Amino acid sequence: MGGKACIRGMRVTVGTIVGQIGAGRAIEEVLADYPYLEREDVLQALRYAAWLAEDREGVLPGA
Repeated sequence: MGGKACIRGMRVTVGTIVGQIGAGRAIEEVLADYPYLEREDVLQALRYAAWLAEDREGVLPGA
């Protein structure tokens, strides 16, 4: 998957899952779309994304 973080080595990226949650989809809806994922997979993806967000600092354009 081009070096992107994936869920348990599957061909589903953390970004795909986090993007869907960010767009307002419920965890149950995501799990219905990806029946081979478990609730804990989605929660781990969110934890990973939060960890990445905390780990980096940057300057926003125009700030």
